[in-house]
Amino acid sequence: MKTFKILLTILLFNSSFLIAQDLKPEYQKFISKFILEVKNGDKEAIAKRIKFPFKREYPIPSVKDKADFVKRYDQIFDKGLIEKITKSDPAKDWSEVGWRGIMLNQGDLWIDTDGKIISINHQSDAELKLKNDKIAEQKKKVNSSVSNFKEPIAILETSKFRIRIDDLGNDNYRYVSWSIKKKMTDTPDLVIENGIFVADGTGGNHYYEFKKGDFKYECYIIVLGEKNSRPATLTVYQSGKEILSQNAEIVSR
Repeated sequence: MKTFKILLTILLFNSSFLIAQDLKPEYQKFISKFILEVKNGDKEAIAKRIKFPFKREYPIPSVKDKADFVKRYDQIFDKGLIEKITKSDPAKDWSEVGWRGIMLNQGDLWIDTDGKIISINHQSDAELKLKNDKIAEQKKKVNSSVSNFKEPIAILETSKFRIRIDDLGNDNYRYVSWSIKKKMTDTPDLVIENGIFVADGTGGNHYYEFKKGDFKYECYIIVLGEKNSRPATLTVYQSGKEILSQNAEIVSR
């Protein structure tokens, strides 16, 4: 079992800006109801608390809808998570963290102030196995020269480029790009290792930075942005001067 590394990095970064507060009585009331639903294994009631699609750690597929959630309930709510929830005290183990919502312990699960589950940052053994199977599948679908990653982070597409960001281990991020007309099984046009992850602000936005000679490549992931903003951008700098900026779609993440 483990937590979602990148999401927790963002949450821990942001926690320095906000102080967790004791839970208000009105919030304790619906948290108590949620705890009872979990104790009773009431999958239907819990499903009503979730906004679909509900993201799981990439490359595990998101939970599509209520039927998919009920099917995957035991995979997500394993014994470990159930015990954390059912043994928790709404007044002691749950806290309000500003506009981010209400968290269990140090972020195992987040619920907003309307009682909707925002995220579950707990991973069961079953999900870990599924994740590893999906990673193995991805390694077969990329050029062998770049199939040595530990975990995939994202696949982005701009009007001109297809970009993979992978974690090679120990937070060593790699940038791999192809012309948009090429396949990822083709030889890459550009490979840059030793990239870094940077949390930007308190809304969850973040970017990956890669440097090669006088060039710097930034892949910016927009979690909290304007209504019609693209989910990502690619910006390239040469000697500190911006020479390219393109919106990007997140194909996989």
